[in-house]
Amino acid sequence: MAKPVQNICRMLIIFAFLFCSCDHKAQPQFSEEFVTTQLELYTLLSDKNLSPESKFSVINQISTNLLSLEKNSDLILFLTDYVKRNPEDKFNAYWLLMTAYAYQQSGADPIAELYFERIIRNYDDLIVQDKSIHKICLQNLVQISTSAENRVDYFNRLINGFSNEVNKTELYFRLAQEYETLGNWNQVLTAYSLFLSQPDAATSQIAGIPDAYNQARKLIDFNNSPKDWTFESLEALETAIKSAISRYNYTALDRYKSKVNFFAMSWKQEDTDANSQQSFSMRDYGTGNRIRFNTQLDESSNPNEAYLRTWGWSQYVNVWYLYFRKVNFPVDPEIHGRWEWAGIYFGEKL
Repeated sequence: MAKPVQNICRMLIIFAFLFCSCDHKAQPQFSEEFVTTQLELYTLLSDKNLSPESKFSVINQISTNLLSLEKNSDLILFLTDYVKRNPEDKFNAYWLLMTAYAYQQSGADPIAELYFERIIRNYDDLIVQDKSIHKICLQNLVQISTSAENRVDYFNRLINGFSNEVNKTELYFRLAQEYETLGNWNQVLTAYSLFLSQPDAATSQIAGIPDAYNQARKLIDFNNSPKDWTFESLEALETAIKSAISRYNYTALDRYKSKVNFFAMSWKQEDTDANSQQSFSMRDYGTGNRIRFNTQLDESSNPNEAYLRTWGWSQYVNVWYLYFRKVNFPVDPEIHGRWEWAGIYFGEKL
């Protein structure tokens, strides 16, 4: 009776493979060799005396064979059915990981996210081929999740659970960005401080963030400063600057300059250039010269930035544009929205 039963099973499997595929797009035809191989594997899998390690190899091979023909739907059906029928299998986290990958390859990231989540929430971590299943899930989740709140959780899990295996420098920066999205500013400052404390922070290259180190440093430096140079409004700042210039009060001008991140550079430079962060007294250039300014702010000014054209400073670069900006610092509502004199652009506008 064994042989007729095997033949019936063989016919059923062939029928399932050739006519009942869950993939609706055109797929490669299954070869006789493929069907024979899968039949042999299914037969092995039905052996109740098969060791857990051998069973793992068999299931993995069945899955690999399906993947080789891009039969993602068939693979998903096979693995989810197996996990449902064998809840005690210690490798179920791995089978669900393969299921998540299959959904990703099918363009179904939201469903893949559910499976990655299911693994880290409901299954103990598992090391397969020297790789942590939880770590793999978390690395995928930070890429595909659309929830900043969830990404915060995933980043923290990676940092706390795999501190020796991940790039903590980048993760702290990414974590700060997620907190910023959520408006959790105290956590933003903490995460950026942790980022800056890493030994490779200044040289770290973070994809999509060309100047991560300076971005974090400016915010932390500003937070740690007294911020006593800010003005309630652009009008108040403009009036104070013009008054100081008119009275040749260079001590006042130096006091009005931002004490953090103040720049002085040409229009072609970037504020990240080493030479753009200059510390000097306005007296050094104003003494003995007649400094004048336009009555109105430059026409390119906007609600967040403003430029005041001045001239008479130097025989080499006569024209300086004083740059004013609205303070963007939600950490402190009393400072956020005030105005500061943030820098100087040398020369006529380009």
